[in-house]
Amino acid sequence: MDIKSPEERSRNMAAIHSKNTKPEVWFRKQLFAQGYRYSLNTNKVPGHPDIYLRKYNTAIFVHGCFWHRHSGCKYAYMPKSRIEFWQKKFDANVKRDREVREELYNRGIKCLVIWECTVKKMKKNREKYEDYIEKVKMFLVSRDKVLEL
Repeated sequence: MDIKSPEERSRNMAAIHSKNTKPEVWFRKQLFAQGYRYSLNTNKVPGHPDIYLRKYNTAIFVHGCFWHRHSGCKYAYMPKSRIEFWQKKFDANVKRDREVREELYNRGIKCLVIWECTVKKMKKNREKYEDYIEKVKMFLVSRDKVLEL
């Protein structure tokens, strides 16, 4: 049973946007501060990545753990009501993410996924921030095709 009324839940869910989320904006600012320049939500790249670094041929997705089902993450919980609806929605999201990654791979475009929980860790802990930023920098210049943080 949901603790909110259907109207309240609908209002909450409608307020969640797919572009310019707080974790995405924060991460973009960190990249910009490091000297990286990028395009936002470009339709020239499969999946319309949140961030695209043309110089490094890299698509960056800042995924919400709940919506994109971050495996093993406490934020990727299953709602208590309308389980069939949510399961279908989550399965479609995961399937679309997998297809986008395959398309990027086939086109030779690198894919970096930053999870919402990673952004939270980066905000809380300076050492983790520096560690993750270093991993991103190393990935951008490496030959690796996919990285999830």
